[in-house]
Amino acid sequence: MMNFDEAMKRLTQIADELEKDDLPLDDAIKLFEEGLELSAQCQKQLKGYEDKVSDLVKKHSGEEAQ
Repeated sequence: MMNFDEAMKRLTQIADELEKDDLPLDDAIKLFEEGLELSAQCQKQLKGYEDKVSDLVKKHSGEEAQ
């Protein structure tokens, strides 16, 4: 599994490739499928990061209240 930055870089490459007019349809479908998988991976990672930040904020807020 790629880290978030690597996956985003690859998604950018895929988007650039898909914008080319001379890309065979079979290749375009494969790239599109890879892009969907990477997008789902990035969304999952972002959710994990959001949850972690939320937990850290809650923990920090609780420590200040003491």
